[in-house]
Amino acid sequence: MTTSLRPPGHAPAQERPSWVSCTNCRSLVYGKRYQRLLHVCPECGAHARLDAPARIAQLFDEGSVQYLDIPATQHNPLDFVDQRPYAERLQQARHRTDQHDAVLAVRGRIEGRPLTAAVMDFRFFGGSLGVAAGEAITTAAENALRDRTPLLLVTASGGARMQEGALSLMQMAKTSNALAELDEAGLLTVTLVTDPTYGGVAASFATLSDVVVAEPGARMGFAGPRVIEQTIRQQLPDGFQTAEFLRDHGLVDDVWERGELRARLARLLAVSTGPAAEWGSGEVDPVVRDSQLLDQLPAWDCVQLAREAGRPTALEHIGYWLDGFVELHGDRAGEECPAIVGGIGCLDELPVMVIGHQKGHTTTELVGRNFGMPTPAGYRKAARLMRLAAKLRIPVVTLIDTPGAYPGLTAEEKGQSVAIAENLRLMGSLPVPVVAVVTGEGGSGGALALGVADRVLICANATYSVISPEGCAAILWKNAAEAAVAADELALDAASLLRLGVVDGVVPEPEGGGHVDTAALSDAVRRAVVCALRELRSAPGEESVVARRRRFRAFGLAEGS
Repeated sequence: MTTSLRPPGHAPAQERPSWVSCTNCRSLVYGKRYQRLLHVCPECGAHARLDAPARIAQLFDEGSVQYLDIPATQHNPLDFVDQRPYAERLQQARHRTDQHDAVLAVRGRIEGRPLTAAVMDFRFFGGSLGVAAGEAITTAAENALRDRTPLLLVTASGGARMQEGALSLMQMAKTSNALAELDEAGLLTVTLVTDPTYGGVAASFATLSDVVVAEPGARMGFAGPRVIEQTIRQQLPDGFQTAEFLRDHGLVDDVWERGELRARLARLLAVSTGPAAEWGSGEVDPVVRDSQLLDQLPAWDCVQLAREAGRPTALEHIGYWLDGFVELHGDRAGEECPAIVGGIGCLDELPVMVIGHQKGHTTTELVGRNFGMPTPAGYRKAARLMRLAAKLRIPVVTLIDTPGAYPGLTAEEKGQSVAIAENLRLMGSLPVPVVAVVTGEGGSGGALALGVADRVLICANATYSVISPEGCAAILWKNAAEAAVAADELALDAASLLRLGVVDGVVPEPEGGGHVDTAALSDAVRRAVVCALRELRSAPGEESVVARRRRFRAFGLAEGS
């Protein structure tokens, strides 16, 4: 037996007010304008709550929505009565909202791309997670699995439904298991956090998606702020548990304005489709693979060029050669590291995950990015994104440019060595093509943590070394002024690295260095990556892992061993 969630709109129509007062700043907004702005105040930017039918109408292509049939669930399983019988409250909620419960489950399209969605409605018992709501979310996940479509979850909830007792609690595990099945099937899951999202919803399916984004100002947490303040007897900081707070602490990937949601979601959904088998066939490979064909500069000159502030950053490379890039933030464990950036985009229509060290050009940018030196959170963010790439079966491209991992006190306290080691192991095991390009400085383990790849390329004036020349000179020569001598001895330039087999090829740079013509350098990197991926895409994942491990296994062996 099933209970069909009929399309909304059967409740008596209410006349729209001519003017609307913003609940945040109290500004008056003309009603029709407020509708056009999707209930976002033009004065303060506050995003008012949307009910589930309005959210579906805003996100999905017109005429594409089909409502899913939801299996019948137990009605009032505890015969719960507080000041009034729960059965009576349920009946009133259904009459008021014209919905069976707090979740609408649908299939449809966003900018022509198919997906399944479960959309929560705060009007219905505060969006609380009861058996009917949990069943709707699980049914949506099962339909996504059957149809092989991405799943979108739009959350708005105060937590579990107390009137249904432990059966409500069990919905947390039930919905989490449903998302696990989508993980195992390699299907993309996305959560849109709206205000508010608390309790059992936040502690289950809402935060298990591959990508978690939030509307501005939306609050999410396990416990509400009033409970926390009463427990710790302290006043909470401004903005606590808001979307912006969550992004800064690495708990959500980004904060998206309501007017941008359709376009940004469509970009994400693009990873579900791939290009033709002959992808990249027209590209000419610029990579030099014979060290004798390279003009070898003195190693110290390469060090200076690799550090040149005008060289293109990872985000500039990404902006030059990726379409529809969606940057993803955070390690999902409480931190965001700006020294590593990453996300999904399309490289000539091929979905790829690009991850790179990010420096900057000005002093302000460099300080804000910690001079490209990642904390453990940066490497854990990179690991999260690489696991997502493996799940979605899309290639990984890394752009390496760092003087090294951050050597500070907090980095040690939070496990810098462990974070790097875990990345080395993870990259060696990824069942998808991996291409790494050293675009500037390749500093020690902080660089190698993004460098365990099928193909390792280096720009002509970049460097890759076990230690900086200054550090080596200070330790072995007892004089940092001998850095130029140490640079020669370390063989850290591209030609030497190619002779050693540490890199597989060298990407030519414009005369004078990549900072002289950043567009030319970035285009050369793009072509080199396309040609490498063109070759690697045909190999099964298991063969890629074996070949990658064999590549690193050989380093240091005597010739003929």
